[in-house]
Order: sequence, then C-alpha cells, then structure tokens
Amino acid sequence: MPESTTAPSTADGSAPGATGASGAADRGTTASPASKPWLKVFGVIVGLTLAVSAMVLAFLAPAINSGPHGLPIAISGPAAATEPLRAALDQKQPGAFEFTERETLDSVADAVHDRDAVGGISITGAGTATITVAGGAGAPYGPLMRGIGTALEAQGLKVSIDDIAPLTAEDPNGSGLAALGLPLAFGGMISAVLLSTLLRHRPVHRLIGSVLASIAVGFAVTAILQFGFGSIDGDYVLTSLALGLGVSAISLFVLGMESLFGYAGLGIGGITMMFIANPLAGMASGWQWLPDPWGFIGQLLPIGASGTLLRSTAFFDGHGTGMPVLVLGCWAALGILLVGASAIRKRRARARARAV
Repeated sequence: MPESTTAPSTADGSAPGATGASGAADRGTTASPASKPWLKVFGVIVGLTLAVSAMVLAFLAPAINSGPHGLPIAISGPAAATEPLRAALDQKQPGAFEFTERETLDSVADAVHDRDAVGGISITGAGTATITVAGGAGAPYGPLMRGIGTALEAQGLKVSIDDIAPLTAEDPNGSGLAALGLPLAFGGMISAVLLSTLLRHRPVHRLIGSVLASIAVGFAVTAILQFGFGSIDGDYVLTSLALGLGVSAISLFVLGMESLFGYAGLGIGGITMMFIANPLAGMASGWQWLPDPWGFIGQLLPIGASGTLLRSTAFFDGHGTGMPVLVLGCWAALGILLVGASAIRKRRARARARAV
C-alpha cells in the first residue's frame, strides 16, 4: 500500500505557506480600500486649496495692481525736445513707460498700427506735437495719451490727436469687447459638455462637432457685435473666424480634459477658463495694462489670446495676430491630443478585456 504524504500543518491546521499568503492577501485587500477614501479626501483638499488660491490671485492681482507698467510708447522728434519729456514722464510715473525711438511721425503711427506700441508722441521743431492713439487697443490708453497731450499744451506746444484705430461711434467705450470674456468661456465650455454627454463614445464626432459649433458661434457673436450693436467694424468674415478659433480652443481643451480625466477633467478645464483665463484676459483694458507677469500669462491662455486676436482683426487690419493665433492653435491641438489619447487608452482596455 503506497505511503500517503501529508503536508505539514501549523497549530491551527493550515499549511505554513497558506497563512502567509492569505495574510498578505488579506492585508492587501483590507489596507488598500481603507486608505483610498482618505487619499481622495486629501486630493480634494489640496486641489480645492490650489484652485481657490489661483482664482483669488487671478482676480485680485489685476484689480489691485493694474495700471501703466512698461507701456510701449513710440516717440519721435529732436532730442532736445524728447529727452526732457521722457525724463519728466519717468519722474512722474517711474517705470510706467518704455519708449522706443522712431524717426518720423509716420513711423510712430506705423508702430501703433502694427501693435508694437499702445501710443505715440511726435514733436517737431516748429512748436507742434502729435499724439497718436488707438482706441481699439484698449480703454485706458487713449485717455492716458491725451493726458500727455494736455501736459504738452501747458508747455506751449500746439497738440493734435490722431486716432489711427478708433472705436466705433455706436460703442465709443468698447463695452462690447469688454463684455466678451464670459461668453467666450461659456460658449467653449457648454459645447464641450454637450458633446461629451451626447457623443460619449464617438471622439471623431466630438472633435468635428466642437470645431463646427465654435465657427457657428463666432459668426453669430460677430454679427451681434458688428451689425447689432456696432461695437466693431472690421472684416466680418475674418473677425468671425478669429472669434471662432478662440471658442474652438476653449471647447477642444475642455473636451479633451473630460475625455481623458472624466468629470475631474471637466472641472479643471472649466475652472481654468472661467476663473483664471477670464480675469487675466484684459478684455477691456488690453493686456499691457495688467501687472507683470499676469498680463503676459493671460496672453498664453485662450481668452486673452482671443481678445487680442479680435482687436487685431477688428481694428488693426490683422496686425499683431501671429502670437494669439499660435497660442490658440496650441490649445486646440492639446485638446485634440487629449481626445486622441483617451480613445487609444479605451481601445487598449477593450483589447485586454477581449484577450482575457
């Protein structure tokens, strides 16, 4: 009769390795679920603290510290006249202006028209001066430059004002542009929410729908601004496409965040656009009026870039569009990449499921 082999047992009757294996398994199954809720709580606390802090900085820093800081001003004229003026302005408002020398009045006007400067000063040897302004650049710059002209008049110069990019007679304060930040953010976000909800497993349809909806919004909003309220009077088609590009950049980014990270990504994308990009956009004032580095940071975000692009197409014949188009293109491309990454991840997950 063959001898039976019995595995050695421990005092409780279980195999020696079984206790260790089952214990390790038990420890793994009990410790992990218990720790995950607290990790989520910690993540919510940290994320909320960072998000609210960023929002407070984005709203308060421009509101408290906005004003002339290194504003680019083109200036021309004999050194005997321009040097004392520059010294007086620097003494009155240290660091407010950054002057660039130009040869003639025309070159000063070109600098303002090309968006290399927010205003210009030209002094001749005959006791006359021309202040070049551009109402379309932003609300504060015209009054600021006219104030300089008033100071020159007090010194005995005959001053003329040349507005090379004026706001429209129907909207002389630029209220239409100033109010555009929130509609831009909302238009991009709501299209992303609707497309992600209605077309959950169709990434290509989402992307195409986002672009087409953004273009439609661009044409509709531009029609309201231009033909309804007369806030702008540039090329309708180009301005509509510029606005559509801005909405598309927001929509695609939020759509990509939702595709890859779910509701958390949707929240992060919405907060970024509504509560960070919007207050840093400088829609009413132009980004140069915001304090450093917030104005520049705002130009790297979709709403700020959209505002600059809209001003350039509506009032400056397309000058100064290169940087905002690049920024908006990068945000749109990022959103497309995020949607693509999500689609690839889901495809691989389905392939693994079928393999099992």
